[in-house]
Amino acid sequence: MIDALFGSKTRVKLLHLFLNNPGQSYFVREITRKIDEQINSVRRELSNMMDVGIITCDSADNKLYYQVNQRYDHYVPLRAIFGDTPMDVKLSVHHKSDDESADKYGKVLSELTGLRLAILAGVLVRGSTTDIDILLVGNVAPNKVKSLMKDVEKTEGRDINYSVLSYDEFYYRLSVHDKFITEILTGSHKIVVDKDNVLTKVDGDK
Repeated sequence: MIDALFGSKTRVKLLHLFLNNPGQSYFVREITRKIDEQINSVRRELSNMMDVGIITCDSADNKLYYQVNQRYDHYVPLRAIFGDTPMDVKLSVHHKSDDESADKYGKVLSELTGLRLAILAGVLVRGSTTDIDILLVGNVAPNKVKSLMKDVEKTEGRDINYSVLSYDEFYYRLSVHDKFITEILTGSHKIVVDKDNVLTKVDGDK
């Protein structure tokens, strides 16, 4: 039944392998051994899955390595279907409006001592194409940030890319129109903490 729904037995096996091992990369012959399917069938389905965007491919040691794309739009529901371990996704931004998610994470992030600015983007904001999901600015304790990001990842059901900048570095990079900062601010994003009103004044209702 599920083979018919998802196109082929090989594709189902590949989805099961990748979605149960996020962050793990495999080369083609390794995959064929793990799922016990013919190499031509595996290559064909890998190509199809790359076209869709559910997996990515990187080259190393003259081999192509494939892994699941955790930034794929439908990663969370697919993992819920194919994952052997039930996901503990308490609140997914994909089932809430951006404003509701901004409120939720804004309250949590604002409790970080020393935080002066926090911006949501990436997989946390619809329409954002940046690789960074959370940008934090201020003098914050690394262990506190790491713990909080683990909680966010548990909530979202996927890895979260975040960056922490000192206030001086952020303000300088903002003033010189640094590419990293500009990419975030010109795309879809949500400012959830801005204690100094650095961006709120110029960002308006974005």
